[in-house]
Amino acid sequence: MSDVAKQAKQLIIDEIKAKLDGALSAVVVDYMGITVAQADAMRKTLREANVDYTVYKNTLVKRAIEGTAFAPLAEALEGPSAIAISKEDATAPARVLNGIIKDTQKMEFKAGVVEGTYYDKEGIQQVALIPSREELLAKFLGSIQSPVGKFVRTLAAIADQKAEGGAPAQEATETPAE
Repeated sequence: MSDVAKQAKQLIIDEIKAKLDGALSAVVVDYMGITVAQADAMRKTLREANVDYTVYKNTLVKRAIEGTAFAPLAEALEGPSAIAISKEDATAPARVLNGIIKDTQKMEFKAGVVEGTYYDKEGIQQVALIPSREELLAKFLGSIQSPVGKFVRTLAAIADQKAEGGAPAQEATETPAE
C-alpha cells in the first residue's frame, strides 16, 4: 500500500475519531435497500436532529473505535454499515432512525452505544422508544402542573363560594340581631 493511500485512510480514521470524541451515542445500521430519495430524506431528518450519519468502510471504523467506549460496536461492523452519532441527545440517533426504519421497512439496527453502554439490535430498538429530553420534560411539567392547577381551581371555587354565600349569610345573621 502506498504512503498516499495510508495517509488517506489515516485522515478518515482521524475524522471518525473526531466525530466520536465527546459523542453521547453511536448507532450502527444496515442501510441496504433504501432508495436515493429515501437516503436524502433520512439524512435531512437526521441533520435536523443534530445527528451525524455517515457510511464508512468497516475496517476504518474498527480502527477508529479501538480503545474507546465505542469499541464493542466492532462486532456489529459486518456487511453494509452506516453509523449515526450524536453529541447532544443520547437517544436521538436510535429514535430518529427507528422512525425511518418503520417508514422504509428496509433498514435495520445492528447495535449501538448510548452513554457508554453497549446495546445489541434488540437493546437499541428499546432505546429508540425512549422519548426525547424535551418530551420527557414536557410530560414531567404537565404532571406537576395538573395537581397544582386542580388545587388552585379548588381554592378559587372555595373563595367564590364564600364570596357568594358568605356575604348574604352575614347579612342574615346581622339582621335579626338589630
